[in-house]
Amino acid sequence: MSASPEVRPFRVSIPDADLEDMMERLKRTRFPEDFANDDWRYGYNTAYHRTLVDYWINEYDWRDVERRMNELPQFTVDLMGVPLHFIHVKGKGKNPMPLLLHHGWPWTFWDVRKVIEPLTDPVKFGGKEEDAFDVVLISLPGYGFSSPLRETGWNFWHTADLENALMKDVLGYEKYATAGGDWGALIAQQHGHKYENDVIGLYTHFPAQMSHYLPDHPDQPAGVEFDPFLGLPAESEYTAEEAGWFERGKLFVERESGYGEIQLTKPQTLAALVADSPAAQLAWITEKRYFWGLAERGVGTEAFERVWPKEDLVTTAAVYFLTNTGGTSSRYYWECRGNPWSPSHDRFPVVGVPTAVSIYPGEIYKPPMTWTSKYFNLHQYRVHSTGGHFAPLEEPEIYVDDVRTFFRTLR
Repeated sequence: MSASPEVRPFRVSIPDADLEDMMERLKRTRFPEDFANDDWRYGYNTAYHRTLVDYWINEYDWRDVERRMNELPQFTVDLMGVPLHFIHVKGKGKNPMPLLLHHGWPWTFWDVRKVIEPLTDPVKFGGKEEDAFDVVLISLPGYGFSSPLRETGWNFWHTADLENALMKDVLGYEKYATAGGDWGALIAQQHGHKYENDVIGLYTHFPAQMSHYLPDHPDQPAGVEFDPFLGLPAESEYTAEEAGWFERGKLFVERESGYGEIQLTKPQTLAALVADSPAAQLAWITEKRYFWGLAERGVGTEAFERVWPKEDLVTTAAVYFLTNTGGTSSRYYWECRGNPWSPSHDRFPVVGVPTAVSIYPGEIYKPPMTWTSKYFNLHQYRVHSTGGHFAPLEEPEIYVDDVRTFFRTLR
């Protein structure tokens, strides 16, 4: 066998010239005309955009955020053609369980930061030493510091192959647990589907079908009726206890999925916009965060910023802009449809490892239990009263309790 790839320590260190260039571009931002859009019905609200750009120019401190990022042990490794950036925090205790965490789009690794220390040092946060994890968290290929990406084909199922190699061949773990939402949920589920012998169990807070963006569904469980237009379980599958769930998913498909169609079809056109303008990058991702969770969080920017402070919104845009990964992260969608997922086996449940599912009220899509119970080897199921699509940032304590409680049964 060849030698294991070289793992190198990494620190975030953006050159001064890049920060100065970004700031000059922000100061020259040309804002669009915007009228009759106080309720954001036409999309991203320009008045709010002005306040965020002003904050970015006059109050935001990248170097302070960078300093806090560098408190996490970060590494890079060239693996399967990807310049992979990852966090690796060893747990405190006698026998920590390896836990592979995930972010999605439009996230970065920084959006998962709040759960890392409670999972690795549970005693400090009122837990038990035996609940400790070794946490591994990558920046997805073509996202943030896992760049520059110059190979095609990188999507969620290919990322699972990459991570399996990282966990086993590079970091030396025999078996590992995994958890995620958004794209990270599909990646984690692919681990539990393809790599059953390597995976202890998985936690998903976005239980979505892995044929999600495809016209055909080879992983559709028998006996579950699907809506032919939406490609999701039909309204008849939902119980009275799941009232409103079908409508939430339908609303997302019909009114909030335009960004996905662009990234599924013409991501390079979008890249031309966000690579040139940090304000454009900020607008593209902030609009998604405003609407994903709106029903549970409440209307208006004050309620929005209780979940997403300005610093977090700007930091995400800054990471994408400074690493010039707005385009390659968008290609992740194209590669999902252009290099479609196919099952590694035809067994049901599709995800055969022990699985925990959590449903947060502000989630963009919530499947019915009739589908969930057939798709996963379901061991834990919780429906929460707060939180949304970005659970590890919105509700870190709930997220940590879900993960601790579930994997405690598998140690």
